[in-house]
Amino acid sequence: MAFIRPYTSADWNDTATICRATLPPSLQHSEAAVRLAPYLWTHPYTLLNPNNCFVLDDGTGHVVGYVIGSSDVHRMAADYGCFMDFVGGKGSLEGVPPALLEHARREVGTQPADLENLQPPLIPDPTDSTRMMINETHFLQQIYSPRWLLLDSSQTPLRKKLISRTKYRAVMHINILSSHQQQGWGRAMIKTFLESIAKDGARGLQIGVSGENTKVLAFYEKCRFRVEPGGEEEGGVWMVRDVSETGW
Repeated sequence: MAFIRPYTSADWNDTATICRATLPPSLQHSEAAVRLAPYLWTHPYTLLNPNNCFVLDDGTGHVVGYVIGSSDVHRMAADYGCFMDFVGGKGSLEGVPPALLEHARREVGTQPADLENLQPPLIPDPTDSTRMMINETHFLQQIYSPRWLLLDSSQTPLRKKLISRTKYRAVMHINILSSHQQQGWGRAMIKTFLESIAKDGARGLQIGVSGENTKVLAFYEKCRFRVEPGGEEEGGVWMVRDVSETGW
């Protein structure tokens, strides 16, 4: 029987696999996006905010879903230096085996020379001028900079506005493999996450929904999230929820 439990370092590979398996179609065919995705949307949260990270265990120790995030993205940004050291080869993190550490550093690669000017996510394909391709440097700039990953992105001004508010400083990512979807686990995992950030004093939560995945909006609305107007102009949807709001 599946159950929800706190994340542990032994779940590193399973959560990375889930992150990659649930990427939007626009990223699934990019080697760079698939390789780097967990270092953008999974590992920073589990390493820096383990108290706010939970997994769905299928009952055998195998992870089939996760809900992760931070109760205060500004506090996470202040602590982000140790994650940059971790991927950059300058330090280690408790609970991460040396072999896994070396594997992570090989997957991420070196820090871009310029972290001040965020490059666009898409660039012309050098082999076909009629096509665009994923810009690996754009993702690396986010991995190596809490400014671009967490606080300030020229691609998402609405998110910058939300984060600047005192209220909506908690962030969340949730992914569940198809084998365990539509069974009530998503709602249960969100409740577990909300309880964890409430203990930290969080007042409001924000989430981002890819423009390729708007079919999930109805689910989040049932969980008392509401759409913040303007996100669709940036190619996605931003939603917020008051932590104290009751009713499902």
